[in-house]
Amino acid sequence: MGIERATFYDPERIAILPMGFCFPGSSSTGDQPPRPECAPAWRERLLAQMPRIELTLVLGAHAHRYHFPNDRDPVTRRVADWRRYAPAMIPLPHPSPRNNRWLKQNPWFAADLLPALQTRINQILGDHRHDG
Repeated sequence: MGIERATFYDPERIAILPMGFCFPGSSSTGDQPPRPECAPAWRERLLAQMPRIELTLVLGAHAHRYHFPNDRDPVTRRVADWRRYAPAMIPLPHPSPRNNRWLKQNPWFAADLLPALQTRINQILGDHRHDG
């Protein structure tokens, strides 16, 4: 994302919200999906306490299904069409070492989306440098 570690971990500036607060376990292909009762039980209430959200990075298929319930596109197509959701949301693949093949097959991600994402993040952080 191109931001300093201290900024990334500053809870006044950046929030990291999982789709579930418990580890659902592993499978042969990676982590199990989040438990279906988790996000409906807490997510909207927690988000309501953060009224100044300017950008949501939607990471991976499970989060995509939650945030884009009527969109049946596969993750790659949705990520490629990220401009449709920007500037408030940007769908991304799940960050994982297993995605190295996906990154090689989709060079537009690093060439187009990541620089635009970094610009948007710098714009937001720059707009709030003097907020207290």
